[in-house]
Amino acid sequence: MLTRNRPSWYKPDNGLAARMVLTMFLLGAIYVGFVFVLQYFFNVGFIPLLLIAVAIAAIQFFFSDKIALASMGAKEVSEEEAPDLHAMIARLAAQANLPKPRIAIIDTNLPNAFATGRSKNDAVVAVTTGAMRELPAPELEAVLAHELTHIINRDMLVMTVATFFSMVISLIVQNMFWFGGGFGGGYGRRSGNNNDGGGGAIIIVILASVIAYVASFILIRTLSRYRELAADRGAALITGAPQNLASALVHIDGIIHGQGGVSIPKKDFRQAEAVNALFIVPALKGDEVASLFSTHPSTEERVARLNEMQRQMEQAHYNG
Repeated sequence: MLTRNRPSWYKPDNGLAARMVLTMFLLGAIYVGFVFVLQYFFNVGFIPLLLIAVAIAAIQFFFSDKIALASMGAKEVSEEEAPDLHAMIARLAAQANLPKPRIAIIDTNLPNAFATGRSKNDAVVAVTTGAMRELPAPELEAVLAHELTHIINRDMLVMTVATFFSMVISLIVQNMFWFGGGFGGGYGRRSGNNNDGGGGAIIIVILASVIAYVASFILIRTLSRYRELAADRGAALITGAPQNLASALVHIDGIIHGQGGVSIPKKDFRQAEAVNALFIVPALKGDEVASLFSTHPSTEERVARLNEMQRQMEQAHYNG
């Protein structure tokens, strides 16, 4: 999180920080418990599965930015090609003590943006032409500040680590269903090499795997929602104007749900599916219906939090 030059109105959200820590702790507890079940009930040689998961995580970490940009047809632009956008992001990055990221533009009517990259020095901010066209400058600036906060908080690294063992569990579940515990695995209790009761052990481990996967999936989505709230706070800190991000969120949400008078082709929504979790506002309609499984908090919750920060700012200004 940002720690320098905080204005007097900015008060850390200790509750949000505590919930993120608790979520990470619960994820760790699930993975430790799952490993215990594996060791106690099922002598499975899951090292190959671990290696596969490591390879997937490495691909995700090193190439997900390129995959995300390519899936949306994003084009990296130079300062000469998009001088105003470069100037805005350069100013915000300087305010946030952050190296200026690379900038890409996505040709779509969807008003949105996302940030990706494995480090502060290898980050990309992608903005849609719809956002550049439909959002007033203060709202666009707030959206970009939100994306810069994701870079500052190393959210890509956080979510990669959070999802790593979930991938391991998923691979184990698939291995047991399709290959009967292959990859060198053996069945039965640890107390012996015989296979007595092996069927029961398989059932226990499959159930444990499914439960661990579902629980970790929910916790990872919860963590994702918390990271979005943290990025909202960071944007408010960088710009000093929480109301601009609140207005932008309402504006974007309204256009996505057909209330802004902007025609968005269905193919644009289908294309956005690959990076929906990265967008500042989910592009797929109905994503917020099952809040437990959503990658983002509801727009209403985010706006309420930002409005409260705006109230704190105005109160501090009045008292000062």
